[in-house]
Amino acid sequence: MIYWLVDGGGPDARLNQATPYPDFDFPAMDESAPVPPDWRPGIVDYLFLGFTTSTAFSPTEAMPLTARAKLLVMVQSGISLITIAIVAARTINILK
Repeated sequence: MIYWLVDGGGPDARLNQATPYPDFDFPAMDESAPVPPDWRPGIVDYLFLGFTTSTAFSPTEAMPLTARAKLLVMVQSGISLITIAIVAARTINILK
C-alpha cells in the first residue's frame, strides 16, 4: 500500500499526471509490452509488488528507480527477513 501512496507523488499526482517520473518501472510501462497504450499501474500492481518484495526479499517485477523507492524496498525486505529469523529462532528454541 505504501508503494501506491508514494509512487510518482501519490495517486492524485499520477491521475493528474503532475509528475512525469515514476518511482517504479513496471514491465508493462515499456512500449513493447502487450498492454493498452494508456496502461497505468493500479492498486493490485502495487500490492503484488509489496507481496513479491516480502517473499523474495528483492524486487521481482517492478524495479525501484528513485532513492525513496529503493529505501522502501530495502526496509520491507529487511522487516521480512528479521521476522523470519525471529520465527525460526523461536521455533528452534521451542524444539530444544
